[in-house]
Amino acid sequence: MQLHIRHETFYRYGEPVKRSVQNLRLTPRRDPMQRALSWNMAAPGRYRSQVDAYGNIVHLLTLDEPHREIRIVVNGIVETEDHSSMSLPDEGRISPLAFLAETPLTRADEAIVNFARPHLQAGNESPGRLLALAEAVCEEVRYEKGATDVHESASRAFARGAGVCQDHSHIYIACCRSAGIPARYVSGYFYAGPDGEIASHAWVDVWGGRDQGWMSIDVTHRTPTDGRHCRLAVGRDYLDACPVRGVRRGGGPEEMQVAVRIATAAQQ
Repeated sequence: MQLHIRHETFYRYGEPVKRSVQNLRLTPRRDPMQRALSWNMAAPGRYRSQVDAYGNIVHLLTLDEPHREIRIVVNGIVETEDHSSMSLPDEGRISPLAFLAETPLTRADEAIVNFARPHLQAGNESPGRLLALAEAVCEEVRYEKGATDVHESASRAFARGAGVCQDHSHIYIACCRSAGIPARYVSGYFYAGPDGEIASHAWVDVWGGRDQGWMSIDVTHRTPTDGRHCRLAVGRDYLDACPVRGVRRGGGPEEMQVAVRIATAAQQ
């Protein structure tokens, strides 16, 4: 499948910003299941590219001049594998065991540990069990747009019983790690069809051992990933893999707007 993607991020500030530094994870990963046929980025200031420890392509954007807004636009064409696949090889950049460590966003409290116990057992990460856990997470935590923000932890979203794809992914990761199974957060795009809601998306990779590699689960849609998914970045949690993250000096109140458009080659 060919996905034609355009992603615009716009920041507006109440006062002039003296200096901004942003990490942009807005370039598709070089994964076996996808390849970028073309990809362009337009942003103010200076930016340079590097590959981080997780294998993500990161652009460091620096604006040294005073400014009251920032507009970042990426667009291009990504070719993805059409068939559903839960298996990705280990890239070898960092040990899968690094994804056993909890983070503030993925820490499993007693409620999550007890919830996960009947569904998971280290050494038995079969596709059926992984998908059953996704079903269970979505039954326990209904999808509700705007129910949480990006700083919501897995335990708080689980207790609330409502969240979005980020929360489903954090809870799923917390479940896996509590059972001794490495799991990582994935940010990217999901093509929901011509009439579906378009937005950035998040899902999970679960380590199944050297023979199986990483098994990719879209928790919110309760399915393995397929050609509708485009991977941007992976990490221990949202903060490691979020599309845009940075710091600034000055600026006062901040307003952010994000617009994502995805079409297939046939629609183009």
